[in-house]
Amino acid sequence: MQSTDWPDQHSKMLCELHAQGRSYAEIARALNAQFGTAYTRNATLGRGKRIGLAAPGGPKAARSTPRPMSAAPRTGRRSPDAAARPMPSAAKPAAAVKLRCVGISPRLLSLDQLERNDCRYPYGGDRDDDPITFCGHPRQPGSCYCTPHYHLTRLPPQETAVRPAGRLILRLVAAA
Repeated sequence: MQSTDWPDQHSKMLCELHAQGRSYAEIARALNAQFGTAYTRNATLGRGKRIGLAAPGGPKAARSTPRPMSAAPRTGRRSPDAAARPMPSAAKPAAAVKLRCVGISPRLLSLDQLERNDCRYPYGGDRDDDPITFCGHPRQPGSCYCTPHYHLTRLPPQETAVRPAGRLILRLVAAA
């Protein structure tokens, strides 16, 4: 692993070759041939980013989406109709999440103040200095939450899907 302190002449040559539009792999090969170093493509890319260089060819050359894999081998040449193809549209924004809430005023008890049958739905703790408190209302039998918080933590009835019954295959095994 090489030091991150590049000599000035290496950084200058990196900038010059980048300005010519060369790829970082080509820049690494040129630097290694010129100075007898062993820079990798990733080392030159990292150095280029640290000194503020963009991707070769300007900001449009950087890909934000992965290139699809094709069965045909790459020849390094672009087809003539490649420039005529429309650019892929940006991803559609996700639908806003509808938050659910319950109309309950929590007692905001600390953990040591909770009784055996108190609701343990947590509140707070969003910031480092924010204490975590708990609801503290009587909890539903068989749950650690009160009835409103129990229903809040479960899917609403209209969103639960009934799973269709699948085929059941029984296998008989002889007793040993």
